[in-house]
Amino acid sequence: MVEVTLINGPNLAALGRREPDVYGHETLEGIVSRISREASEMGARITSVQAEGEGQVVCLVNAAAERGGALIINPGAFSHSSVAIMDAMSAFPGPVIEVHISNVHGREQFRRRLITATAADAVISGAGTLGYSLALVLAVNLLRR
Repeated sequence: MVEVTLINGPNLAALGRREPDVYGHETLEGIVSRISREASEMGARITSVQAEGEGQVVCLVNAAAERGGALIINPGAFSHSSVAIMDAMSAFPGPVIEVHISNVHGREQFRRRLITATAADAVISGAGTLGYSLALVLAVNLLRR
């Protein structure tokens, strides 16, 4: 069984309510439920966690590294500022896919700089919540190579 960890950062627990014109109407619970089904259909198991604090996200990435497999991460606003999360992602032993629901490159200038993305094998941005499914397919394929 292929192992995938999904980590969502700050404010993503508010999906569905928070700026639906930017992030859509799907809740985090809905996303996790959907990709859990998709993972099962692919012969994969997904562990999903969410944290508001930077240190919490670092600890979750490090714990995921102990389990191995692949990492899908949406660091949220920390993607623009967190060297600590980038360092944890860099140390992850398997594929790392960074997801952003909105097209960060079409938004404010400060959102276009993704520090954490330098530690990712791939970045999916602007595909809405479908980006999580795309990341799952990519992660599973990279693990099976």
